[in-house]
Amino acid sequence: MLANILIGLVALLHVYFLILEMFLWSKPFGQKAFNLTPEFAEASKTLAANQGLYNGFLAAGLAWGICLGAAGFSVKLFFLVCVIVAGVYGAITVSRKILVVQAVPAVLAVGALYAGI
Repeated sequence: MLANILIGLVALLHVYFLILEMFLWSKPFGQKAFNLTPEFAEASKTLAANQGLYNGFLAAGLAWGICLGAAGFSVKLFFLVCVIVAGVYGAITVSRKILVVQAVPAVLAVGALYAGI
């Protein structure tokens, strides 16, 4: 039960990332969230929308795993590992904050998943 709650939270985070990157990137809220200039936000909004779409796929995969119940263990694990890898890569290449915001919740969810709680 705890694992599914944590996985659901990770999925919701990625829906939030999708909204920020696909729809709010060049808006004041998105610019503030990512510390962007209006010029850079406008120039990179197509790239950001692509990133947002991938975050949506991660959220969908996690939701799919939850819907599968016990049979979804491998699906949940696969998508959580994808989130962790993306978080580590983002921390190395963009900001260490990404490790805390993205990877740590996924690591906690993996721990709960393996513990069966």
